[in-house]
Formats: sequence, structure tokens, C-alpha cells
Amino acid sequence: MAESCRGEGKDKEKAGTSAGAGCESDDSETRPKWQRKDRDDEVGDPLSVVGPEILEKILNFLDARSVARCIAVSHGWQTVAISDRLWAPRQCSELWADKAHIPRCSQVRGISRLTAYSLSVMDGKRVRITREDLCDHVWEYRFKSTAPEYWRNLDPTWKLTGPPMRRYFHQDGTLTADPGDTVWGGHECSYSIITSFVGDGRIREHYVRINRWAPMTVSRLEDWSWMMSNDIYYYTSVPDADKPGGTGPLFPVW
Repeated sequence: MAESCRGEGKDKEKAGTSAGAGCESDDSETRPKWQRKDRDDEVGDPLSVVGPEILEKILNFLDARSVARCIAVSHGWQTVAISDRLWAPRQCSELWADKAHIPRCSQVRGISRLTAYSLSVMDGKRVRITREDLCDHVWEYRFKSTAPEYWRNLDPTWKLTGPPMRRYFHQDGTLTADPGDTVWGGHECSYSIITSFVGDGRIREHYVRINRWAPMTVSRLEDWSWMMSNDIYYYTSVPDADKPGGTGPLFPVW
């Protein structure tokens, strides 16, 4: 009789355990995805939880570098992270906001805003100047402190008598100045861009020369403006970010 009671007790415990397990299983089906321990593949991807529209709003709070990294997460993330809605209103606008020049290659009709952003960043680091760069911009011309006093006295920025002198490069290879420029003196000027390469395609030497005067090395400033300089004088490009269609070469130059 005692053995029979013990057997019945064990049967009840098993039944209770089974019932409890059944209830726990049913409860897990009603929990949110992020609480389900048996759905690790879904729990790891916020896109499956919040959806593409909410994810896009979240990514809009990130900087451009972080958004670009999201492209590599998965195909679904890539679709969201490359959207023009994400790059056009904020990322591109913030990138171009304080820049002196906007690259022409980034303004080509039909390219995505992510491509425009990438091309802009790469072009802003470019130090290989082209004829298009020279001719698209107006250039300010100044003498350095190392220049002879005679030339510094003719520079209005040294005497504080006026704005910087300006120079204009033309597609035919000539260079001109404003009327009344005391340094110019009416002489003819031509320019040339010299670039040489080493065996693996890297630039070995790159400079701009006017007539047979000292060559000028080329550099870029943080605002993407250009500087050409030697020991006596230097040229800087005048900001023109509002120029329709951008400036510089149409195709990327490295």
C-alpha cells in the first residue's frame, strides 16, 4: 500500500513537471524576440526587431564613419546605410559646410550621396593639382617675409593698403592679373605643371612653375583650399564652394 502511494506521488510530480514545462514553453512564444533565449540569431540583429525605418532614424544620429561601418554588417543593413535619405540631408551637408571648394566629381548627376561623400573626402586629400584646379579658382598672391623688401613694399597686404593681389590661370597656359597691379608690370606669363613618377606609380615630384621662376610646391589646407609656394611668394585659392557644379577635374585624380 505504501509503495502504491509512493508510485502515485512520483507520477504526480512528473505530470506537474511536464505541465510546468509546457507552460514555460508557451510563455516563451509570447515574449518579445529580444527575450527569447532560443532565438539567438534574431536577437543579435536589431534590424529584425525595429525594422528598416526605425534603424534609419537611429543611424541618422551617427557620424559618417560609423554609418559607413554599418554597411558591412549585412545585406539588410547595407540597404539602409547607403540610402540617399541618410546621406544627403546631413552627412554630405555637414562635410561640405566649411569647405572652400566642392569637387566637381562629387556633383555628377545620378551618383549616390554616399559616392558623392566618398569622392569628396578622397579629393580633399589630393595634392596633385590639375589645369582644371588652376583655372577654376581665383588665386591670391602674397610675398613671404623672406622676400626682398622691394617686393614686400609692393604687396598691399604687407603695407596694409588693400586686399591681396589676385592672379588668374587660363586654359591656354597663360596667367594674368588685375589692372593696376604694381607687381605685375604688364609682362607675359605662362605656367606649367610638372609631375614625375617612380616605378610603382607613386608621385616622385610635383610642382607648378611660372615662366622660369622658382617652382612652387603644392599642398592642401584643412578646408580643401590649395596652396602653392616657394621661398619667396605663395598662392592660395579663393573659396568658391557656391560655384554651380563644383570645381576641379570631372573624374577622380590620384
